[in-house]
Amino acid sequence: MPVAARRVLVVGIDGVRLDVLHRRPTPHLDAIAADGFLTAVQVGDDTPTLSGPCWATIVTGVGPAKHGVWSNDLSGHRLDVFPDFATRLDHHDGRRTFVAAGWRPLLQPRDGGPLFRAPSRTTFIAPQADTPEAWEECDERITEAVAHVLAEDDVEASFVYLGAPDETAHVLGCGEAYEASVHRADARLGRLLAAVRSRRAYADERWTYLVVTDHGHVDAGGHGGRSAEERTAWLAAAGPGIGKAPPRVRQSDVAAQVFAAVGRHPDRHWTLDGRPFAAEPHAVLLDMDGTLVDTESLWLRTVRERVPGIGVDDLFDVLGRSTADTARHLHRLTGADPRELAADLDARFLDAVQREATPLPGALELLDLLKELDLPMALVSASARPVVDAALKVLGADRFRTTFAEGETPRTKPAADPYLAAARALGVDPAACLAVEDSAAGVAAAEAAGCRVLAVPSYAPIGKGTRRTVRRGLTGIDRKELWAAGL
Repeated sequence: MPVAARRVLVVGIDGVRLDVLHRRPTPHLDAIAADGFLTAVQVGDDTPTLSGPCWATIVTGVGPAKHGVWSNDLSGHRLDVFPDFATRLDHHDGRRTFVAAGWRPLLQPRDGGPLFRAPSRTTFIAPQADTPEAWEECDERITEAVAHVLAEDDVEASFVYLGAPDETAHVLGCGEAYEASVHRADARLGRLLAAVRSRRAYADERWTYLVVTDHGHVDAGGHGGRSAEERTAWLAAAGPGIGKAPPRVRQSDVAAQVFAAVGRHPDRHWTLDGRPFAAEPHAVLLDMDGTLVDTESLWLRTVRERVPGIGVDDLFDVLGRSTADTARHLHRLTGADPRELAADLDARFLDAVQREATPLPGALELLDLLKELDLPMALVSASARPVVDAALKVLGADRFRTTFAEGETPRTKPAADPYLAAARALGVDPAACLAVEDSAAGVAAAEAAGCRVLAVPSYAPIGKGTRRTVRRGLTGIDRKELWAAGL
């Protein structure tokens, strides 16, 4: 089955207050929100509530301290170092990108512009005058031109700017005329979505939609201050893997989500400030003991049988560790020879796994989901190879493209080596991988390798952390949870 082509459409509607969306019918934005979410986005404390710095943050994925845009005059910017997503995708990957706008600094060498440095294709249509009527006509012409491109051309990432609501607020304030302009912008959004759906290849494509504003307005129609009305922006998002809104979304997250939507894992050297809120992992690296197979109970029983008086803390400290590492730990408690301890533990544990190991609830369902999604899988274990092979008979060895056991990397968990080796074997960046783990030692190993982590604690608790999601077991996990895990 061919892989569906990823496409993303970003529509920027300038200066739309969130309360208007809650008060006025905007059926096309509402449809996007129903498929994904609509959430408030607070303009960053260091970002002036002006179009220049706000749009720069939205399309570059970094704040003003990096992109250097502090006003509607873009002079002094650092957009050569921190370019917009359309330019990055074209320059780095040769992907087709498209930008359409009527505000000159976005696409023209004016006032320090353009903000969009070098997309693959652009459409620029300036208003005849800075009046609400002229901007409505400008947005209408842009919508017509963009609808043709979206319907007919093979463009992977697009940005479309609609400016009439902002100009209307500046001239007439945030009254009935302003709200009517917002309603017309929503209708234009509907035409763009209809153009996408009319594509001949639409059934074989996976589209992400991001609709965003840059700032709000005070009732009289201005912005640039620090009031709640000015600093409250919003984002509506829908697409593959996008579920409910995360607790906090920043303007810089929009560009990061664009990259995720087209399957592009950012280069670390880009130093983006934003993070995606839904990203398909390039591979999933799964722990075995206590994560997929109910062997942790067998391992703890094995250790208790070998060291009957072991305390609870010392017992749980061996979770996720190799037999050799556990033997060294037990040597400090018992004085027994570590090699003899390791050999005895291996024999006892292997016998128990061969006789009693069973998949944990939700494990086979998760593996089936990953196979359905065509995501490469690796098994990354701290157990010995005979134990791993015994467990693979329960899980199905053909599910995994590669497996790693104790002794097959220079170091084992909690060192990063097994996860680094698994990612390398699959040909993916560890930072684009999702690791699924149940123990603190395993989480430490995955995070040391730079992976996103989904933690499903078995016996000892695991706290939340950066790029780590904690969940009670694997039962019921779906694609949207996978796409959001560890972000």
